[in-house]
Formats: sequence, structure tokens, C-alpha cells
Amino acid sequence: MSSSSSPSLDLPLKPIPGDYGLPFFGAIKDRLDYFYNQGQDEFFHSRVTKHNSTVFKTNMPPGPFMASNPRVIAVLDAVSFPVLFDTSKVEKRNVFDGTFFPSVKFTGGYRVLSYLDPSEPNHTALKSYCLSVLAKKHDNFIPLFRTCISELFIDVEDEMANKGSAYLNTFINQMSFNFFFNLFCDKKPVDSTISPKLFDKWLFLQLAPLMTLGLPKFLNSLEDFVLHTFPLPSFLVKSDYNKVYKAFYSFSGSVLDEAERFGISKEEACHNLVFLAGFNGYGGLKTLFPALIKWVGLAGEELHHQLADEIRTVVKAEGGVTLTALDQMVLTKSVVYEALRIEPPVPFQYGKAKADMVVHSHDAAFEIKKGDMIFGYQPFATKDPRVFDSPEEFVGQRFVGDQGEKLLKYVYWSNGRETDDPTVENKQCPGKNLVVLLSRVLLVELFLRYDTFTVEAGKVPLGSSVTFKSLTKAAST
Repeated sequence: MSSSSSPSLDLPLKPIPGDYGLPFFGAIKDRLDYFYNQGQDEFFHSRVTKHNSTVFKTNMPPGPFMASNPRVIAVLDAVSFPVLFDTSKVEKRNVFDGTFFPSVKFTGGYRVLSYLDPSEPNHTALKSYCLSVLAKKHDNFIPLFRTCISELFIDVEDEMANKGSAYLNTFINQMSFNFFFNLFCDKKPVDSTISPKLFDKWLFLQLAPLMTLGLPKFLNSLEDFVLHTFPLPSFLVKSDYNKVYKAFYSFSGSVLDEAERFGISKEEACHNLVFLAGFNGYGGLKTLFPALIKWVGLAGEELHHQLADEIRTVVKAEGGVTLTALDQMVLTKSVVYEALRIEPPVPFQYGKAKADMVVHSHDAAFEIKKGDMIFGYQPFATKDPRVFDSPEEFVGQRFVGDQGEKLLKYVYWSNGRETDDPTVENKQCPGKNLVVLLSRVLLVELFLRYDTFTVEAGKVPLGSSVTFKSLTKAAST
């Protein structure tokens, strides 16, 4: 840690800098700056520099006509950001995607768990149900995921043999889809058209207001109008969603039966299960895993050799890939946390102030009024130079040792601190521990098979792309 990250109790109370511009036009200007004129990171960096503050007023996309109020107070440092986790201070109702709320027609007419505030009666029942389902499936996590990874690497090696490289995102999508469907369902779908593409289309229509496709500049105005001005209609994906829903309803009987114990109908439970598997699970891994492989690949052979040595030594000593073995891999754990820190799969958090409050940054205190929308851009908070040394660098050993472990409370990817766990009282991702576990297993399987590898990295609308350029098979295991 480069310096103390605890705010002084006698920080000066300052007015929140920034402004929202003219009604309607200010939000449009900020949207164009965010997507086209500046880009995401520069949009925030320029405002931090202009206001000399990591807390300021701005508009967040999509704005008119999709969001009734695009005005937010941005909190972009490690000290102010965690106010978004405190559900006694902020309301999380319908803010999962930000200042706009996708139609419930995307989720069978139900407001699913992610859009509920803990104060709503159904939140406790649904979160308890999700946590219970994951707990009952716990013993399946490692063997099922290892099977899915084995299939992935077979396909990757075939692609490398045929083309000399392998675009990993496509294989990760298929693996993630297979894992979550097989985790929650008793058998595979008979309908071969039920594939990752159905989830991709469903996700795109809901998240289009938050993305740009990277088209040529002369198409920016057209793209902005199509993606960011009016909601894309749910009927475009209705038949696809119904296919997935019916497959889950037909083949996840034991999981859905569990819902009755929590007072939830099978229908509502199934729509939440599809969202958990398709949005939270599949959508999360299709973003996280390419980023993880990208950063490890770019880190180079020295880190690869260190990981391979640790992983193979522990697996041999423990007689296999087990939870006990994974817990002993301190470098592997640190590398996963570092990937989650430097490129979190969910970059945004929102919450509406429940009452007047004072929020602290490193240098000042700011009064936020009841009803204000608070927005956190996580990649800035988890790359806070007042907390992390060399914050823009991927440092695989960052979280190793006592001092490294003390930094885990500043890893925020799961809508909570890495040192906390999901409960019915908070909005932390119910699959938080599963995601960390699967990320470790991915690295273990990778370095049991290969000594080193090289990648080519790029961007996709919501994350990174990664292509294997070479894979060096393990000389020994």
C-alpha cells in the first residue's frame, strides 16, 4: 500500500464540483463524450483532473430518452466507492444496469433478484433460494468445470492446428454456457439451437445502451441513435428466451422444486434461474475469463513458470485438483484477484441515497442529498494510486503475503469487498465465491497442460478479446 486509505475525520466539507449542463443537451453532450469524443476512461480521467476531485457531478449514459434522470454523483476512489455497498444508506431498486431499467419482458414479466433492493420482501426469499441452490451444487463445481475446460482445450488445440491461432472468446462462451446449463439442469437440451448465441442476443438487447460497437466514425450518429436513444424491443428475442426458459423449466426440476421451500413459485424461480445462469453467470464469465487469460498471457514467461511450478507441485502433493489444493496455491489466488482488480467484469455500481449523508474521499468530505443517484466507476476505485502501488500494472504477486492480503478489502468486483460474503441483507453477487473458484481452476488446468503461451489482445463491446498465438505443451506434469 502506497499510503493510508482511511480518511481523516476532520476533512473539510466541500461542495461537490461539476455540473450537469443544460437540461437534455448536457446529458447528450456527456453521452457523446463518453462513447465517442473521449472514450470511457478519458471521460472520467478528464473530469477528475478538471475538478481536482474523485467525487463530482456528471451525467451518465444512456440519458434521453431512455433514462428519466441521467444525473449522478460519481465516486471514483477506494474510500468513497464503498458507500455503494451500504444498503442502509443507498437503495438498489432497479439500478442494476444504471440510470435505466430494461423491460421486465426480458425476464418473463418478473423483476428478478438483481433489480430488487434488500428492503423489498421478495429479495430475502430469492437471494436465500439462489444461495441455497449454489450451496447444494457445491460438490459439482470442480469436476463439472474441469470437464468443460477439457473440452475447451481440445477445441482450442484443434483450432490452433488448423489455423495457427485460436480466438478464445468463442470457446469460452461455449464452455461457460455448457457449465451453467449442466450445473443447474439434469440433462442437456435436446434442441441444438439452444446455444450461447441465444444468451448473447438476449444480453445485447438489454445492455446495448451501455456499449459502443467500435464502428467507423461516420456511423457514430447512427449507432448512438439506435443503441442509446430508445430501448431495443424485447420481442426481438422473445422466442429465443422462451426456448431457454422452457429448457431450464423442463430439465432443472430438482432445482426448481427447492423454490417452494422459500415460498417462490416455480415460474418465478425459473426466470430467476435463467437470469442467474445467463446474465450473472454466463455474462460474467464471458467478460472475466478473456481478461484473465489476457493479463496472464501478457505478463510473460516468468510468471507462467512460477504458476506452473506452484500448481504442479501442489496438485502432485495433494493427489489432484481439490479445494484443499486450490487453497494452498497462494500465487494462483493472487493472480486471480489481480485480474479482478485491474479489469473487473462489472465496471459500474449505482445506488440512490436513502437520506442526506456525508461521503469522504481521501482529501475531502461531500454532502449528498436524499434521492441523489451515486455512481461508481470501479476500474478507477480499484486502481486508486493512494492504495495500490503501480496501479495500472498487472502484478501477479500483489496479494501474496500478509501485506498483500490486507489489500483484498479494496477489490470490489462483486458489489462488495473481497473480504465480505454475500448475504440476504446485501447486494453482493451470490456467485462471488464460485467465480473466484472457477477462475483458479481455469489457471490450474491451463498450467497443468502448458508451460507457457502467447496471446494477442483486443477489445469487444463489453470487455476484452484474446487470441492464443502459441501454446507450449507441458514438458512434464
